[in-house]
Amino acid sequence: MTRYIVLACFSDQGIRNVKDTTKRAEAVREMGARMGVQMKDIYWTLGKYDIVLTVEAPDDATMTSFGLTIGAAGNVRTETLRAFNIDEMKDIISKMS
Repeated sequence: MTRYIVLACFSDQGIRNVKDTTKRAEAVREMGARMGVQMKDIYWTLGKYDIVLTVEAPDDATMTSFGLTIGAAGNVRTETLRAFNIDEMKDIISKMS
């Protein structure tokens, strides 16, 4: 499984309904599971981003579909980062010329 970090900011709609944010998070977790995406962690944060997710998905296309589905709901705007663990990074570095 490929790992991703998702950074999210509440939209105007999302902040108006912020009291439902934990319910929406559970709905996103369930929707992701149906798509083959596993939401590992969710954190509500202070600063530039309101929510940070760690996610695993089988491939970029599945993750993109997951992200677009979240965005279409209108509660958050997201930025998705592909994440590499130490073994993956060692492999990447070993291919450098």
